[in-house]
Amino acid sequence: MPGGRLTQQERQQIALGVADGLAYAEIARRLERPTSTITREVMRNGGPTAYRADLAHRATERRAHRRRQTAPRGTQAPETAHGRDPEAVREYEETFTTVLMQAGTPKMMARVLTCLYTSDTGSMTAAELVQRLQVSPASISKAISFLESQGLVRRERDERRRERYVADNDDWYQSMIASARGTVQLAETARQGVGVLGRDTPAAARLENIARFLDFVSESLTRAADQARELLHTKPEPPSDSTT
Repeated sequence: MPGGRLTQQERQQIALGVADGLAYAEIARRLERPTSTITREVMRNGGPTAYRADLAHRATERRAHRRRQTAPRGTQAPETAHGRDPEAVREYEETFTTVLMQAGTPKMMARVLTCLYTSDTGSMTAAELVQRLQVSPASISKAISFLESQGLVRRERDERRRERYVADNDDWYQSMIASARGTVQLAETARQGVGVLGRDTPAAARLENIARFLDFVSESLTRAADQARELLHTKPEPPSDSTT
């Protein structure tokens, strides 16, 4: 499977594939590239409805130029810990950010969450996030407020009384429970419409069915989250010695 950056010709093939409605996996197979590479390329350059090969190529060149300019500042230092490949880490972070965006997370919020998840401590200060992402403090503040409202980030003070933003494993559980509660509220609201619109009307029947569906989803989500919560705190098993 070839490595390196996408060429302009490959981007043109991606644009043709997207226009033809091909799945990212199929485009990747034809180009002999990872599916994550194609997904990331399309999503960070306008998405499937606005992707253009020439604009994407120029945008990539601009990003590479900016990285070369900021490299002396040492913003990539955290990625070299534990013998990690900085380029591989950067590519993975872009992939993770893209997947979060596909799931509905706004871009800046996805970038902040990715930074927190891929840091060994699982926490960073506002100043550290500003330096890492090269954005304004206001952008970080807005992103943190959104992530906190979703139960994905919490605030705490370190030994120097600095406010740190933390994303640990249990935040996923809390986020799922918050989502389930929101689904319950939506079900209750749908059911209120049954009496308003008349129980024997088609509209009321539709809302009642929606409420039943949402009740079932909420109950199932809560039950599954409770059952799986311990998985978030399971330590990985050490690799076994497979001597033959």
